Amino acid sequence: MKVVIPLDAAGDLATAGGKGASLARLAGAGLPVPGGFVVTTEAYRAFTAGFRDEILEAAEAGDAERIAGLFAARDVPGDLAAEILAAYEAVGAPVAVRSSATAEDLPDMSFAGQQDTYLNVRADTLLDAVRRCWASLWNARAIAYRDHNRVPHAEVALAVVVQELVDADAAGVMFTADPVAGARDETVIDAAWGLGEAVVGGQVTPDTVVVSQGRVTRSRTGDKAVMTVRTEDGTRERPVPAELRRAPVLDERQAVELAALGARVEELYGTPMDVEWARRDGAFAILQARPITALGQRHEEWNDAAEGGHLWSGGNLGEAIPDVMTPATWSFVRLFIREAMYASTLPGFRLVGNIGGRFYMNLSIAYSVAHAFGLQSRLSALEEVFGKVPAGLDVPLLDVSRWELFRRVLPVAVEVRRRVRRNLKGMRAFLAEAPERAGELRARIAAVDSGPELAELGEREILPYLVTACRMLEAAGRQGGAALVLTRVRLRKLAGEVDAEAMLTGVNADGELASLGLLTGLGKVARGEITREEFARRHGHRGPHEFEISMPRPGEDPAWLDAQLAGLRDLPEDTGTLLERQREAAGAAWARFARSHPRKVAGMREKVRRWNAVVRDRETARSEVVRAFWVVRAYVLRAGELTGRGDELFFLDREEIAAVLRGDTGPLAEVPLRRATYERYAALPAYPALIVGPFDPVRWAADPDRRADLFDARGGVPPQDTVTGFPGAPGVVEGVARLIGGPEDGDRLRPGEILVTTLTNVGWTPLFPRAAAVVTDMGAPLSHASIVARELGIPAVVGTGNATMRLRDGDRVRVDGER
Repeated sequence: MKVVIPLDAAGDLATAGGKGASLARLAGAGLPVPGGFVVTTEAYRAFTAGFRDEILEAAEAGDAERIAGLFAARDVPGDLAAEILAAYEAVGAPVAVRSSATAEDLPDMSFAGQQDTYLNVRADTLLDAVRRCWASLWNARAIAYRDHNRVPHAEVALAVVVQELVDADAAGVMFTADPVAGARDETVIDAAWGLGEAVVGGQVTPDTVVVSQGRVTRSRTGDKAVMTVRTEDGTRERPVPAELRRAPVLDERQAVELAALGARVEELYGTPMDVEWARRDGAFAILQARPITALGQRHEEWNDAAEGGHLWSGGNLGEAIPDVMTPATWSFVRLFIREAMYASTLPGFRLVGNIGGRFYMNLSIAYSVAHAFGLQSRLSALEEVFGKVPAGLDVPLLDVSRWELFRRVLPVAVEVRRRVRRNLKGMRAFLAEAPERAGELRARIAAVDSGPELAELGEREILPYLVTACRMLEAAGRQGGAALVLTRVRLRKLAGEVDAEAMLTGVNADGELASLGLLTGLGKVARGEITREEFARRHGHRGPHEFEISMPRPGEDPAWLDAQLAGLRDLPEDTGTLLERQREAAGAAWARFARSHPRKVAGMREKVRRWNAVVRDRETARSEVVRAFWVVRAYVLRAGELTGRGDELFFLDREEIAAVLRGDTGPLAEVPLRRATYERYAALPAYPALIVGPFDPVRWAADPDRRADLFDARGGVPPQDTVTGFPGAPGVVEGVARLIGGPEDGDRLRPGEILVTTLTNVGWTPLFPRAAAVVTDMGAPLSHASIVARELGIPAVVGTGNATMRLRDGDRVRVDGER
């Protein structure tokens, strides 16, 4: 029987346990591993031979205390004790005594922390430490962990690693791949003063240093309040000296050197590793290494903010496209942006981005153009569309000269004007015919019975139809120049904020406002004025997820309509009453305006009429773009049916979908990786409305102090305590705040409560009549929440940035939609 073996010869898992075998492997590869020996599993079995059945019986009953008593009642036999003490004499220094189970530090299970470790052990306490390590194989944690992982108790045994203790001035843990983000090209190092137990045990907030490609890419210095130090009788936690608490443990050279050791460990094992390390007098030692068992599947990176250097906004279109997008959706959204926002083709710049699967706009471009051409005063108009930029935020500008910007911008601006003039000529006819055209295309898609035929229909008719709808939205939104912004600003100066907002309502009067279609249509179904089928034909394409083509539309889901109709029954007032009351308020506001500005009434009425017409055209055109996306959804669904690949096609782009329809299965190899990436991002909370600098969605979501309003990698702009934003719709209301994560949770909003949420779009409209007021993190005066709230006369404050951070369910708040 082998009682002890030298550490560098302990390569057998069955004899040395997982930790012992791993350390032997590291030492054999020339890595800096402190010397020592292993008390073998054979020694453990010899010690427990007389009471093994009692141990197993107690383990099955979960009685860890009984097992601890069995071990405590027995001394280590003389022959075993003599060999262990003789091996210790060869080490000749205080040691660390660590458990090394046979089911430990394995690629699929780590068992980290399940058994015990003892530090600064000398000869007089060594045998007791070994016996207590043996007993820790049967503590409650270890028993439960084996039960959870279906490891039979009868099959495990425990070796003990006895290793020279590094009297470390610093120590910590190193992951050779980012265990949170899953990035294989990053080494993450946690470091603290003293021995490593304070880091492993979680008693200290360590420094975190990230090394990639031979340099430090990120670092955070922790407030290291305590440290583990050696004492005469073991170890103790002691306060860190004041001058070291906030001082970095590793400089850049040391961090890179340590990461290089980690790379050698990973190369040795062929997998990302979790490494415990220590430093003494500038020299590093490897104390332990195990595979990272929870790293998970590989992922793609969908992140246009990874490099930083821009201000990204999730406002406006980001509110209309609030979901993490599947690759199919993103490919069609890119087409939509190219055709509906020709300015996005500005050479050399990316106007729109995909950040963790979500849609963002690059506002640094607009700010750079404004600064280059002396148009800073017009930036307030940008905020009317995208929302406010916090005071004190230094917007990063493009590193391009004024003349270079002029050279790139001028041709695009000229082409936009030409496109708008041309497309306005056909806009009315297109908007009138689009609903019927969409229905016809969906019917033809359903009738196609071969992949190549569907691919041909897509290229010949579906894509051109979507492109035309997008161009009409561009024309509708740009007609009248800056009328949408400047008319509102002018009217507020003349009539005051409350009357101005009332005078601007009535956009629904000369023809149904598309944004209100879901709401008014539901009322008509409830009153029996239209059938459910007619509702689906007219309004079934609109919903909270209307751009995400992998998600069903209300027109496909009878249960959605049932739920919305049920919600109408407890409304304090129906939509018609709200609209009529707002018409009366508008009439009174116009009368006051006529008395104070009699000579300006006619001109202002004409401006407001044009304002309403532009809003109505824009909302109608946007509705028809969404209807075109319903056609696209039908196309991808049918493609999945014809190819037998189902929802896999939502993880391909439009060119790849067409290729699969024509028989090329090559693109399907990308589906598992993209699905895993989509699911990873979709599990995260909604990202901040504004992002500046390099942004990692996974790391941001893991930060307990994360902000929902702003991420600025440079820091400098503190969060606001007050909740204030744009006056979206006037009125003062007090009530109970109800935080709603999505319209699917709308049944939590009781009549008369205040709806507080991140953002709203058309799919939220059915909730508005139930709310006493609406408060959003994102939004601006021209956003959906403002327009609909104004028409219904519901007080609204939009674009606060921090409402969902500062308010909690049940808080009683006052909403002032005027100020």
